[in-house]
Amino acid sequence: MLSSTRPRRSRRVAAATAGIASLALVLGACSGDTDEPGTADGDDGESSDEEITLTVATFNNFGYSDELLAQYTEEHPNVTVKHVTAAESGDARTNLTTKLAAGGEGLADIEAIEVDWLPELMQYPDLFTDLTNAELDGRWVDWKVQQATTPDGKLIGYGTDIGPEAICYRSDLLEAAGLPSEREEVAEWIGGENATWDTYFEAGQEYVDETGNAWFDSAQATFQGMVNQLDGAYEDPATGEPKDLASNTEVKDLYDQVIAASADENLSAGLEQWGDDWTAGFQNDAFATMLCPAWMTGPIEQNAGNVEGWDIADVFPGGGGNWGGSFLTVPASGAHTEAATELAAWLTSPDVQTQAFEEAGTFPSQIEAQESDAVQTFTNEFMNEAPAGAIFSTRAQAIDGAPFKGKNYFAIHAEVQNAINRVDLNDEEPEASWETAVTDAQNVIQ
Repeated sequence: MLSSTRPRRSRRVAAATAGIASLALVLGACSGDTDEPGTADGDDGESSDEEITLTVATFNNFGYSDELLAQYTEEHPNVTVKHVTAAESGDARTNLTTKLAAGGEGLADIEAIEVDWLPELMQYPDLFTDLTNAELDGRWVDWKVQQATTPDGKLIGYGTDIGPEAICYRSDLLEAAGLPSEREEVAEWIGGENATWDTYFEAGQEYVDETGNAWFDSAQATFQGMVNQLDGAYEDPATGEPKDLASNTEVKDLYDQVIAASADENLSAGLEQWGDDWTAGFQNDAFATMLCPAWMTGPIEQNAGNVEGWDIADVFPGGGGNWGGSFLTVPASGAHTEAATELAAWLTSPDVQTQAFEEAGTFPSQIEAQESDAVQTFTNEFMNEAPAGAIFSTRAQAIDGAPFKGKNYFAIHAEVQNAINRVDLNDEEPEASWETAVTDAQNVIQ
């Protein structure tokens, strides 16, 4: 931990927020000069049998295995698909925004984007190909399509997955503590259909009292699940204008609640999600539970390795919640926008997204895929053969649409995350850290 009186912000989050103002200025200047969608060099009159290479840029694990991509090459022998993957979404975002600001040179033909950066990019729709296709109407859940649709009806992204949330937990650690450990028992213990954040933290207090060990991995990660349940957490849904963080009682109440659980009740392991210590925590029994959007089952398995005992409880505090979920975009500066659009449509088809779910746990946003036998009967071998398909289908049905997130969401949210991390990771005084967030948020608003 850092010993300075005011610990430095997470370099990853700080770097992300620092580029927002310059991104807005540069993209605003270049967006009007972008070619019309589908008219980039090389696409006009392109032969269907011309040998081309299409690059797909994603992050974390989208479930697009080499075997899956080979299926497309078999159907399109003139197309070579090159897949590049960033280790973290923040790295992918920095690459995308930097290259967009430079005119698009060096971007992949298909760029994956995460939902929380989407509102910022929606300000510059001319930088992306319009993916509207009447033949694909009804493919996705409505709120997923609405997230990527501009006010004038332009669709800039095809939905890949959504992030319905459950609770993943170590059944072996709970059993050793003499607490409920079977998934149905755990769900009821946390509160069942009436679960709240209070009941989740109360269960955690029982675990901490019995073991002296942490209940959840990260205060910042836990807060993410809490704030995702607010509609218009940082901005007015009616106007899009940012709210004054100093008087934003909804967000401050959640901040106080998670900080109390973390700092006062010692429920948090005090780890920064995606950091090296967090990764190591899976191997050394650092925590017993964590918030678990469907896509998180992949990183858990990857980081936990041979550690046995992970399971999934069909429960989530506050009812339903969606964390994350991504889209495939086609930058308008690409040389093969028509071919890239065809590939993006294929990659987000119900069949392919079902395969991606089976590969990486990325729960499909496609209605047909969600209802398929393959998804409904899918079990996660690593997660103690949990019926992951059925559990996350139930969790998806509990999602009540998508909360409003405007162009300032990412920047303001990052400052609140920084505030939580200063307390959880570096023991800064909670109110002082909050006041720093209030000041810093004013400096990043567009």
